[in-house]
Amino acid sequence: MKVATLILNRNLPKITDRLYNKIKKKNKIKNDIYIIESGSDKNNLSKNYTWWANWESAIKKGLRPPRGFNYGLSKLINANKFDKYDYFFLLTNDTEFKDEPFLEILVDELGNHSKVGIISPCASNWAEKEIIKKKKTKYFWYLQNTCYLFRKNFLMDVINLNKPNFKNCLYDGNNFRGYGSDLELISKGYINDWATALTTKTMCFENENHLKNNHINIKTDSYEKNFSLYIKEGQIWARNKYGFNSRWQFLFYTKYLYNRFFEFYPNLKRYEI
Repeated sequence: MKVATLILNRNLPKITDRLYNKIKKKNKIKNDIYIIESGSDKNNLSKNYTWWANWESAIKKGLRPPRGFNYGLSKLINANKFDKYDYFFLLTNDTEFKDEPFLEILVDELGNHSKVGIISPCASNWAEKEIIKKKKTKYFWYLQNTCYLFRKNFLMDVINLNKPNFKNCLYDGNNFRGYGSDLELISKGYINDWATALTTKTMCFENENHLKNNHINIKTDSYEKNFSLYIKEGQIWARNKYGFNSRWQFLFYTKYLYNRFFEFYPNLKRYEI
Protein backbone atom coordinates (compact mmCIF):
# COMPACT_ATOMS: atom_id res chain seq x y z
CA MET A 1 0.00 0.00 0.00
CA LYS A 2 1.25 3.46 -0.87
CA VAL A 3 -0.12 6.91 -0.08
CA ALA A 4 0.22 10.24 -1.87
CA THR A 5 -0.09 13.09 0.62
CA LEU A 6 -0.93 16.55 -0.75
CA ILE A 7 -0.46 19.55 1.56
CA LEU A 8 -1.73 22.97 0.57
CA ASN A 9 0.36 26.02 1.52
CA ARG A 10 0.08 29.74 0.93
CA ASN A 11 2.85 31.88 2.42
CA LEU A 12 3.20 29.95 5.70
CA PRO A 13 6.29 27.83 5.05
CA LYS A 14 7.26 27.18 8.68
CA ILE A 15 3.79 25.87 9.55
CA THR A 16 3.73 23.76 6.40
CA ASP A 17 7.19 22.29 6.96
CA ARG A 18 6.30 21.45 10.57
CA LEU A 19 3.29 19.46 9.34
CA TYR A 20 5.43 17.83 6.64
CA ASN A 21 7.99 16.72 9.23
CA LYS A 22 5.36 15.40 11.60
CA ILE A 23 3.76 13.26 8.89
CA LYS A 24 7.16 11.79 8.01
CA LYS A 25 8.17 11.24 11.63
CA LYS A 26 4.98 9.72 13.00
CA ASN A 27 3.92 7.51 10.07
CA LYS A 28 6.00 4.63 8.75
CA ILE A 29 3.67 3.72 5.90
CA LYS A 30 4.95 4.15 2.33
CA ASN A 31 4.07 7.75 1.62
CA ASP A 32 5.15 10.40 -0.87
CA ILE A 33 4.46 13.94 0.36
CA TYR A 34 3.74 16.66 -2.17
CA ILE A 35 3.45 20.31 -1.13
CA ILE A 36 1.34 22.56 -3.35
CA GLU A 37 2.27 26.24 -3.26
CA SER A 38 -1.08 27.93 -3.80
CA GLY A 39 0.13 31.26 -5.14
CA SER A 40 2.78 31.77 -2.47
CA ASP A 41 5.37 34.53 -2.82
CA LYS A 42 8.81 33.34 -3.87
CA ASN A 43 10.29 34.13 -0.46
CA ASN A 44 7.54 32.16 1.32
CA LEU A 45 7.89 28.79 -0.38
CA SER A 46 8.16 25.67 1.74
CA LYS A 47 11.66 24.20 1.58
CA ASN A 48 9.96 20.92 0.68
CA TYR A 49 7.59 22.24 -1.97
CA THR A 50 6.79 20.21 -5.07
CA TRP A 51 4.64 22.45 -7.31
CA TRP A 52 4.29 26.22 -7.35
CA ALA A 53 1.17 27.83 -8.78
CA ASN A 54 2.81 31.12 -9.74
CA TRP A 55 0.72 32.53 -12.56
CA GLU A 56 -0.73 36.02 -12.08
CA SER A 57 -4.22 35.15 -10.78
CA ALA A 58 -2.83 32.45 -8.47
CA ILE A 59 -0.36 34.88 -6.90
CA LYS A 60 -3.06 37.52 -6.52
CA LYS A 61 -5.92 35.40 -5.15
CA GLY A 62 -4.45 32.01 -4.30
CA LEU A 63 -6.05 28.76 -5.39
CA ARG A 64 -7.98 27.85 -2.22
CA PRO A 65 -8.60 24.14 -1.50
CA PRO A 66 -10.78 23.25 -4.54
CA ARG A 67 -8.38 24.64 -7.13
CA GLY A 68 -5.29 23.83 -5.06
CA PHE A 69 -6.02 20.14 -4.70
CA ASN A 70 -7.21 19.98 -8.30
CA TYR A 71 -3.83 21.42 -9.29
CA GLY A 72 -1.88 18.84 -7.31
CA LEU A 73 -3.93 15.85 -8.42
CA SER A 74 -3.82 16.95 -12.05
CA LYS A 75 -0.03 17.18 -11.79
CA LEU A 76 0.10 13.55 -10.61
CA ILE A 77 -2.27 12.40 -13.35
CA ASN A 78 -0.49 14.26 -16.14
CA ALA A 79 2.87 12.90 -14.94
CA ASN A 80 1.46 9.33 -15.00
CA LYS A 81 2.02 8.99 -11.24
CA PHE A 82 -1.60 8.67 -10.15
CA ASP A 83 -1.68 4.88 -10.55
CA LYS A 84 1.31 4.45 -8.22
CA TYR A 85 -0.88 5.09 -5.19
CA ASP A 86 -3.65 3.26 -3.35
CA TYR A 87 -4.71 6.21 -1.17
CA PHE A 88 -4.60 9.99 -1.39
CA PHE A 89 -4.34 12.12 1.76
CA LEU A 90 -5.37 15.74 1.15
CA LEU A 91 -4.95 18.33 3.88
CA THR A 92 -4.44 22.03 4.45
CA ASN A 93 -1.45 23.24 6.39
CA ASP A 94 -3.55 24.42 9.37
CA THR A 95 -4.46 20.82 10.25
CA GLU A 96 -2.98 19.58 13.52
CA PHE A 97 -2.75 16.07 14.98
CA LYS A 98 -1.79 14.41 18.23
CA ASP A 99 1.55 12.63 18.57
CA GLU A 100 0.47 9.34 17.02
CA PRO A 101 0.65 7.58 13.63
CA PHE A 102 -2.54 9.29 12.43
CA LEU A 103 -2.14 8.49 8.74
CA GLU A 104 -1.50 4.81 9.45
CA ILE A 105 -4.59 4.74 11.64
CA LEU A 106 -6.72 6.25 8.85
CA VAL A 107 -5.34 3.84 6.23
CA ASP A 108 -5.98 0.86 8.52
CA GLU A 109 -9.53 2.01 9.18
CA LEU A 110 -10.24 2.54 5.50
CA GLY A 111 -9.01 -1.01 5.00
CA ASN A 112 -11.63 -2.18 7.49
CA HIS A 113 -14.47 -0.53 5.52
CA SER A 114 -14.47 -1.70 1.91
CA LYS A 115 -17.42 0.51 0.89
CA VAL A 116 -15.94 3.73 2.29
CA GLY A 117 -14.37 6.01 -0.30
CA ILE A 118 -13.58 8.95 2.00
CA ILE A 119 -12.55 8.86 5.64
CA SER A 120 -11.83 11.87 7.78
CA PRO A 121 -10.67 12.21 11.37
CA CYS A 122 -13.20 13.84 13.66
CA ALA A 123 -12.10 17.24 14.92
CA SER A 124 -11.46 17.41 18.64
CA ASN A 125 -13.83 20.39 19.06
CA TRP A 126 -16.79 18.87 17.16
CA ALA A 127 -20.02 17.69 18.76
CA GLU A 128 -19.98 14.74 16.31
CA LYS A 129 -17.46 12.98 18.55
CA GLU A 130 -20.28 12.45 21.06
CA ILE A 131 -22.40 10.80 18.35
CA ILE A 132 -19.61 8.54 17.14
CA LYS A 133 -18.24 7.71 20.61
CA LYS A 134 -14.60 7.03 21.43
CA LYS A 135 -12.43 4.99 19.04
CA LYS A 136 -15.23 4.28 16.59
CA THR A 137 -16.20 5.01 12.99
CA LYS A 138 -19.58 6.03 11.58
CA TYR A 139 -20.80 6.88 8.08
CA PHE A 140 -21.92 10.47 7.48
CA TRP A 141 -23.64 12.52 4.79
CA TYR A 142 -21.74 15.71 5.54
CA LEU A 143 -18.23 16.82 6.51
CA GLN A 144 -16.50 20.15 6.87
CA ASN A 145 -12.92 19.29 7.47
CA THR A 146 -9.41 20.22 6.45
CA CYS A 147 -8.19 16.70 5.71
CA TYR A 148 -9.53 13.68 3.84
CA LEU A 149 -8.12 10.27 3.03
CA PHE A 150 -9.43 9.01 -0.32
CA ARG A 151 -9.43 5.47 -1.66
CA LYS A 152 -8.11 5.45 -5.23
CA ASN A 153 -11.01 3.33 -6.48
CA PHE A 154 -13.40 6.00 -5.23
CA LEU A 155 -11.45 8.74 -7.01
CA MET A 156 -11.47 6.72 -10.22
CA ASP A 157 -15.28 6.92 -10.18
CA VAL A 158 -15.51 10.69 -9.69
CA ILE A 159 -12.29 12.32 -10.87
CA ASN A 160 -11.76 13.86 -14.30
CA LEU A 161 -8.98 11.93 -16.02
CA ASN A 162 -9.46 13.66 -19.39
CA LYS A 163 -7.06 16.62 -19.53
CA PRO A 164 -7.45 17.55 -15.85
CA ASN A 165 -6.31 20.93 -14.57
CA PHE A 166 -6.77 23.19 -11.54
CA LYS A 167 -10.36 23.97 -12.55
CA ASN A 168 -11.81 20.55 -13.36
CA CYS A 169 -10.09 17.61 -11.67
CA LEU A 170 -11.80 16.49 -8.44
CA TYR A 171 -13.57 19.64 -7.29
CA ASP A 172 -15.49 22.24 -9.26
CA GLY A 173 -12.93 25.02 -9.62
CA ASN A 174 -15.70 27.53 -10.30
CA ASN A 175 -16.63 27.14 -6.63
CA PHE A 176 -13.67 29.26 -5.59
CA ARG A 177 -13.99 29.20 -1.79
CA GLY A 178 -15.37 25.67 -1.59
CA TYR A 179 -18.90 26.28 -0.29
CA GLY A 180 -20.66 22.92 -0.29
CA SER A 181 -17.69 21.18 -1.92
CA ASP A 182 -17.83 18.53 0.81
CA LEU A 183 -21.50 17.84 0.06
CA GLU A 184 -20.92 17.73 -3.69
CA LEU A 185 -18.11 15.19 -3.29
CA ILE A 186 -20.00 13.07 -0.75
CA SER A 187 -23.07 13.02 -2.99
CA LYS A 188 -20.99 11.79 -5.92
CA GLY A 189 -19.70 9.07 -3.63
CA TYR A 190 -23.10 7.78 -2.53
CA ILE A 191 -24.35 7.87 -6.12
CA ASN A 192 -21.47 5.52 -6.96
CA ASP A 193 -22.02 3.27 -3.89
CA TRP A 194 -19.21 4.79 -1.83
CA ALA A 195 -19.80 5.90 1.74
CA THR A 196 -18.09 8.73 3.61
CA ALA A 197 -16.89 8.02 7.14
CA LEU A 198 -15.87 10.04 10.17
CA THR A 199 -13.70 8.37 12.79
CA THR A 200 -12.57 9.10 16.33
CA LYS A 201 -9.79 6.50 16.17
CA THR A 202 -7.54 9.44 15.41
CA MET A 203 -8.56 13.09 15.65
CA CYS A 204 -7.43 16.40 14.24
CA PHE A 205 -7.84 20.11 14.85
CA GLU A 206 -8.12 22.99 12.40
CA ASN A 207 -6.04 25.81 13.84
CA GLU A 208 -8.03 28.80 12.63
CA ASN A 209 -5.61 31.14 14.41
CA HIS A 210 -3.25 30.79 11.46
CA LEU A 211 -5.78 32.57 9.26
CA LYS A 212 -6.98 34.97 11.96
CA ASN A 213 -3.47 36.08 12.89
CA ASN A 214 -1.66 35.78 9.54
CA HIS A 215 -4.18 36.69 6.86
CA ILE A 216 -2.05 39.66 5.77
CA ASN A 217 1.02 37.44 5.35
CA ILE A 218 -1.11 34.82 3.58
CA LYS A 219 -2.36 37.65 1.32
CA THR A 220 -5.98 36.76 1.79
CA ASP A 221 -9.11 38.23 3.34
CA SER A 222 -9.64 38.39 7.08
CA TYR A 223 -11.35 35.41 8.69
CA GLU A 224 -14.66 37.29 9.00
CA LYS A 225 -14.63 38.65 5.43
CA ASN A 226 -13.61 35.29 4.00
CA PHE A 227 -16.46 33.54 5.80
CA SER A 228 -18.94 36.14 4.56
CA LEU A 229 -17.77 35.75 0.96
CA TYR A 230 -17.70 31.96 1.35
CA ILE A 231 -21.45 32.07 2.05
CA LYS A 232 -22.37 34.82 -0.42
CA GLU A 233 -20.40 33.54 -3.41
CA GLY A 234 -21.08 29.91 -2.57
CA GLN A 235 -24.83 30.31 -2.48
CA ILE A 236 -24.73 31.86 -5.95
CA TRP A 237 -22.66 28.90 -7.19
CA ALA A 238 -25.01 26.33 -5.60
CA ARG A 239 -28.10 28.03 -7.04
CA ASN A 240 -26.63 28.32 -10.53
CA LYS A 241 -25.35 24.75 -10.63
CA TYR A 242 -27.98 22.82 -8.66
CA GLY A 243 -30.89 25.14 -7.98
CA PHE A 244 -30.21 24.98 -4.23
CA ASN A 245 -31.03 28.16 -2.37
CA SER A 246 -29.48 27.09 0.93
CA ARG A 247 -26.98 24.65 2.38
CA TRP A 248 -29.93 22.94 4.06
CA GLN A 249 -31.34 21.96 0.65
CA PHE A 250 -27.93 20.59 -0.34
CA LEU A 251 -27.81 18.64 2.92
CA PHE A 252 -31.30 17.26 2.32
CA TYR A 253 -30.26 16.01 -1.13
CA THR A 254 -27.12 14.35 0.22
CA LYS A 255 -29.03 12.83 3.13
CA TYR A 256 -31.47 11.23 0.67
CA LEU A 257 -28.57 9.54 -1.15
CA TYR A 258 -27.14 8.48 2.22
CA ASN A 259 -30.43 6.81 3.17
CA ARG A 260 -30.60 5.01 -0.17
CA PHE A 261 -27.09 3.64 0.39
CA PHE A 262 -28.28 1.69 3.44
CA GLU A 263 -31.25 0.35 1.53
CA PHE A 264 -28.77 -1.29 -0.86
CA TYR A 265 -26.32 -2.25 1.91
CA PRO A 266 -28.45 -3.12 4.95
CA ASN A 267 -25.53 -5.10 6.40
CA LEU A 268 -23.79 -1.77 6.99
CA LYS A 269 -26.60 -0.13 8.96
CA ARG A 270 -24.60 -0.55 12.16
CA TYR A 271 -22.45 2.31 10.89
CA GLU A 272 -25.44 4.59 10.23
CA ILE A 273 -25.93 7.59 12.50
